[in-house]
Amino acid sequence: MSPETTEQASDSVLLRVARVFAALNEHVGRAVAWFSLFMVLVQFFVVVMRYAFGWGDIRLQESIIYMHAALFLLIAGYTLAHEGHVRVDVLHERFSGRTRAVIEILGAAFFLLPLCAYIFWSSMPYVLQSWAILETSREGAGIPAVFLLKTLIPAFALLLALQGIASFLRAVSQLQAK
Repeated sequence: MSPETTEQASDSVLLRVARVFAALNEHVGRAVAWFSLFMVLVQFFVVVMRYAFGWGDIRLQESIIYMHAALFLLIAGYTLAHEGHVRVDVLHERFSGRTRAVIEILGAAFFLLPLCAYIFWSSMPYVLQSWAILETSREGAGIPAVFLLKTLIPAFALLLALQGIASFLRAVSQLQAK
């Protein structure tokens, strides 16, 4: 293989890996986005039942917390993929494509990925302890799956890191192409 062919092959591997990670976040994000609708409907139902009929249900109330946590933690990678995170666009738009790629690489390598690794590793003892006792709600009639709720923390870090890697690989591929 010539050096150009080898570079193109590695480039296509980088882009394929980036696409797989991005596709995972796309599927998770689209699925989890439905929680926003379900959250509103359940909250509406809880309020109507409580104030109109004097009836309440702890599990329904806790389900809103679970959906809210899942929505915001699991959709972070999707949001990054669609560039929905806060960014200084005034400066970003003025930079060339090459400069943007370098910023993406440095940001992922020195900020995003280390932060995701820290969140993942520091949350694992907390999550594993919860799984060890199969932690349940403090409320007797609550959802008996707090351990699943806590599992969203490392899942958040993992999904966000995968999207960060995808962005990193796309930026590297962009630099190699120029």
